[in-house]
Amino acid sequence: MTGWLIAAGLGLVVMAGLVLARLPRAAWEISGAALLLGLAGYAWQGHSGLAGSPRDAVARSGSGFDEEEAKKRRSLADRFGTASQWLLLSDGLARQGNTQDAANVLLSGLRATPNDANLWLGLGNALVNHADGALPPAADYAYRRALAIDPQGIAPRYFYGLALARNGQFREARPLWASLAAQAPAGSAIRTELQRSIARIDAMLSGKSSVAP
Repeated sequence: MTGWLIAAGLGLVVMAGLVLARLPRAAWEISGAALLLGLAGYAWQGHSGLAGSPRDAVARSGSGFDEEEAKKRRSLADRFGTASQWLLLSDGLARQGNTQDAANVLLSGLRATPNDANLWLGLGNALVNHADGALPPAADYAYRRALAIDPQGIAPRYFYGLALARNGQFREARPLWASLAAQAPAGSAIRTELQRSIARIDAMLSGKSSVAP
């Protein structure tokens, strides 16, 4: 009810302003039509009985897009294959908070090239982003498909392990990262990072630490 009182009050204020401004009658008619259209839209879609529940921009958009992770994915995966255009489009939608559309774009790409490991990996990441960091079954399946298609690929093991570790599945994440660390060149940044994360996992599994990787 309060919403209707506010809407009606605003309408009266606007009309009073038009009268005081001594605008031509044609302007009154146009303005009145605009007000009626606005009230009609409010009647159709508004919910005046619901309590207010403000959200910040991130909460409204649902965007948790991590630019650094996107850069890392591009550095570890194929940046120039057929999947690149789909992945770029998906990233753009995710940046805007359209996480569901970001995942759907990759599904469209997979219909055209169903055996593209990079698209399956991107879908896994997009679904995790859409789930606010959780690892839903659909994302788990997408990561597994990427691994099945490219078992020696760097990116599938890295990001699947990352999603598992962030969801507390450390025993499942460790062998993925261990095999990748063994394959990475000695002294490389990725190997150093993985060895550090594996050490933290080992400490947690042995009960010596409660800090997540």
